Amino acid sequence: MKTIKNIFIIVLVISSSIIEAQEISLSPKVNEMHAQKWKYIVEKAQLSQKEVDAVLPVFMEYEKSVWNQHDKKRDFFKMVEQMEKNSKPNYSQLNDQFLELEINQAQLFKIYHLKLRKLLSSETLFDYYKAERGFKRKLLHDMPNMPQRPHRPN
Repeated sequence: MKTIKNIFIIVLVISSSIIEAQEISLSPKVNEMHAQKWKYIVEKAQLSQKEVDAVLPVFMEYEKSVWNQHDKKRDFFKMVEQMEKNSKPNYSQLNDQFLELEINQAQLFKIYHLKLRKLLSSETLFDYYKAERGFKRKLLHDMPNMPQRPHRPN
């Protein structure tokens, strides 16, 4: 188990280095969405200017890493789709590959969390996470053609 953990950490460090070395160019819509999300978080978590200045670079680094991870997942499923057209793929192997993608995303969040907790108080960090969750819920709520659930009082 310890060997697997060490291998995973090595892979993560290498992946992180590659991600940082790449110039990640995001579409204007993605950049706009990041800006909206950041504005929403700052407002809802009531971050001070000092906190805003400290956290923004960490937020953007994490968001870019997450989008990069989404691209990897999209590419993975495109590859699977092509494989399925030609022959029956090894689903056990594909499941393991998908699991690795999910673990990598969880590891990205853990790194993000460890950086944020150095910059924000525990209470502010909790409010920050609530704001992030609220933004996701708002996005889903605002999507066209999505069935609207009745609002539950707090």
